[in-house]
Amino acid sequence: MHLDNSSDKVYVAGHRGLVGSALVRALEANGHRSIVTRGREDLDLLDTQAVRTFYEEEKPDFVIVAAARVGGILANDTYPADFLYQNLEIQSNLLKGALDAGVKRLIFLGSTCIYPKMAPQPLKEEYLLTGPLEETNQWYAIAKIAGVKLCEALRKQHGVDFVSLMPTNLYGPGDNFDLQTSHVLPALLRKFHEAKGTSAVVELWGSGTPKREFMYVDDLASAVLCVLRTPEEDLFRAAPDGLMNAGVGHDLSIAELADTIQRVTGTENAIRFDPSKPDGTPRKLVDVSRLFSLGWRPSVSLEEGISRTYRWYLESL
Repeated sequence: MHLDNSSDKVYVAGHRGLVGSALVRALEANGHRSIVTRGREDLDLLDTQAVRTFYEEEKPDFVIVAAARVGGILANDTYPADFLYQNLEIQSNLLKGALDAGVKRLIFLGSTCIYPKMAPQPLKEEYLLTGPLEETNQWYAIAKIAGVKLCEALRKQHGVDFVSLMPTNLYGPGDNFDLQTSHVLPALLRKFHEAKGTSAVVELWGSGTPKREFMYVDDLASAVLCVLRTPEEDLFRAAPDGLMNAGVGHDLSIAELADTIQRVTGTENAIRFDPSKPDGTPRKLVDVSRLFSLGWRPSVSLEEGISRTYRWYLESL
């Protein structure tokens, strides 16, 4: 059953994160009055019994799983067991609890790191499990693949309306700007900001030629709302296996991204690429034809999204 009533109770798991906070903003902006959230201090998602009790008491109509143990390459490499075990535990508790509670529709959010490292571009949903994963975040990816397959298995065995959405690289207000653990876009924003008004050269890793796709987090939230509101027969006609990529449908090089960020931040510092540092995967673009077939399109351009994110960053300093 799809979301068609503003009084329906929607539970956003992980509401304080980059994605979860955008989901709450989108629901509120669209007049949804009954949004359920729980902080870690109120509900430990690793505690099976606590999650079961929560579902029994709250009885949400719809669930969006944006809760996860996340981190960059260093964190994944340092705590591989935690990334695998904790993500398996969180999503198993939330999905089984939703099944037992009779939730109308659940959306499981993952990441495009579930696809093979050397899969053809753009990444289609059917490429899942056709080759080896990127080694640096395979633990997280395997947990997310298990979540996708659990949604599929629950749908097959119990007939529930559980779907999976895999977003591309996200950014926006509430992002992580720590240079040791952040992703490329917020890291570049911070580097250019801190170089502003100095003669410093902005040093960037790699050759600048790899291409990446970036999606403003509020666009992802609007895509999730679109999926929640799509009637079941239309949704599964678009995605028979219940898996759907979420992206903008185009990418740009890291060098082009750096130029855009330099323009937004108003810096005139020189940029120097260090080709001795790793480039990573040459290209990572997702095929968004399934999502676009529902009529959804992104509304925030990259330059506008970066401007909004930069304003948020300046206010947070």
